[in-house]
Amino acid sequence: MTDNRIKRLALAGLLTAVMFIIGYVESLLPAFFAVPGIKPGFANIPVMIVIFLIDWKMAAAMSVTRIVLSGLTFSGMFACIYSLAGAFLSITVMLLLKKTGKFSVTGISMAGGVAHNLGQILVAAFVVGKAVFYYFPVLVISGLVSGFVTGLVTGIMIKMFPGKKD
Repeated sequence: MTDNRIKRLALAGLLTAVMFIIGYVESLLPAFFAVPGIKPGFANIPVMIVIFLIDWKMAAAMSVTRIVLSGLTFSGMFACIYSLAGAFLSITVMLLLKKTGKFSVTGISMAGGVAHNLGQILVAAFVVGKAVFYYFPVLVISGLVSGFVTGLVTGIMIKMFPGKKD
């Protein structure tokens, strides 16, 4: 393994551990506005930083690793399926929007938040039926709000990295 690959692997491991810890702390927070399933999404900040500064493959691997570890440790494999669907759709949407060059970090994050919730609601519709789509407007709002905050923090952090491309 080359020195650069070792550094990338170590960075991915470190950021995955950070995501795992942030995700655990978020799971301890009471439900926002008494609406189940809504979380701030701060565990996605490292993923977004990696998408913008390093490479989407590393970001996807980190996200999958954190989701599986969290599923095995805290929430169970059923919740893991919901999270994987949300992460897949979210990362896909964020990559497509980033590729256009027309959206800010915050805008991409907001779209990612909504896409994540859409991925989860699609799995829920498959499992329990399409009545769950009545819950989707609430999830759109929460995805926009959490995506906005996450995007702002990510944008600030990206500017702190030396050699950052503008």
